[in-house]
Amino acid sequence: MTSTPKTAKTVLISGASIAGPALALWLHRYGFAPTVVERAPELRTGGYKVDIRGTAIEVCRRMGVLDEIRAHSTDMRGGSYVDGTGLTIGELPADIFGGRVEEDDEIMRGELARILYDRTREDVEYVFGDSIAGIADDPEDTDGVTVTFESGTVRRFDLVVGADGLHSNTRRLAFGPEERFKRHLGAYISIFTAPNHLGLDRWETYHALPGKLVCVYSSAGETDAKNLFVFSSPEELPHDPRDTAAQKRALTDAFTGDGWEIPRLLGHAADADDFYLDSMSLVEMDSWSRGRVVLLGDAAHCTSPASGQGTGLALIGAYVLAGELARAGGDHTVAFARYEQRMRPGVERNQKMAEGFVKEMVVDRKWKIALRMFMVRTLPKTPWKNLIAKKIRDEIQAAANAVPLADHTAPATDAAARPTVTA
Repeated sequence: MTSTPKTAKTVLISGASIAGPALALWLHRYGFAPTVVERAPELRTGGYKVDIRGTAIEVCRRMGVLDEIRAHSTDMRGGSYVDGTGLTIGELPADIFGGRVEEDDEIMRGELARILYDRTREDVEYVFGDSIAGIADDPEDTDGVTVTFESGTVRRFDLVVGADGLHSNTRRLAFGPEERFKRHLGAYISIFTAPNHLGLDRWETYHALPGKLVCVYSSAGETDAKNLFVFSSPEELPHDPRDTAAQKRALTDAFTGDGWEIPRLLGHAADADDFYLDSMSLVEMDSWSRGRVVLLGDAAHCTSPASGQGTGLALIGAYVLAGELARAGGDHTVAFARYEQRMRPGVERNQKMAEGFVKEMVVDRKWKIALRMFMVRTLPKTPWKNLIAKKIRDEIQAAANAVPLADHTAPATDAAARPTVTA
């Protein structure tokens, strides 16, 4: 005889970046009791600028955070490509650079994380400086999941959600080694904060080399700049997220001997306390859930920074997962399947787009770079510039709107016994 799954109420969420707090916000509104655990000792507010576009705009509106996102917009004016001497080759407005339309916006990842944290901190239990060490999810146990934390604490939850990124600890514990699911796209990305010695004002400056791309930008309200490096690497480098010194050496080795401002920019990497380097990779899984454990955002389906859609999919996924749990009255066996059914086609479309965009970021031949620079230089003067810009925007917008939203309503069953939708 099969036992009836217990109606979920308590939910442990691993990861306090974007997906985790967004999910916690919705779960609290729907009557669940979320707990967010984060390995870092405090909220991480670093990172690069992220796009909020397409369906994610509507999700943010329903969350009630869209106005605050607008108030902290990067307000980028445009960008330019320069040659090895620093001479400007061509300039383009921000909307063409970012493929943005109408309500689309952009915000620093750290600002968005702060907004979501501030909106949830009074209603949601946050545990910083700890992480999941063990998950005992027995299929025959209809009462919940026993979780052991690195601190030694042991607690019981109805559900566990891994929203802990590309190198998800939750995924490793519940599904197996990372190598089973991560596919390297042949490039690495690094970003860190440095002095704005180019004097940029809501502007980004690019310099392209065969197999490499460097970008420096400064957004609204920032006195410093972000330095972004992308380089091709067919083989994956040894990755230890805690060995920052080794990561900095890897970046320096990849760009040693290159000109323009690169030596100066690399010099700032040594002192950067927010240095980040990681592979451009996809996470591809046959299923995003196992028992009472489910994955969200990059942990489930990383599309890599090349897609520009990771943040948007994290926000959309949080909305869909929480809504499906509410619609199913807390029955995870129904909700997890519906969540994946709604999300997967849009995710796969974005992953396919990312594969193409990575190749565009690290063009491998000088003549291809020269052709691109010719296009950047001449595009503003050509009569068909709007058609070219529209073609770029249409592809990005199709991916940004690839997950349709549902209007979740309260379950029709006994409201006193099940979580209900309050928003």
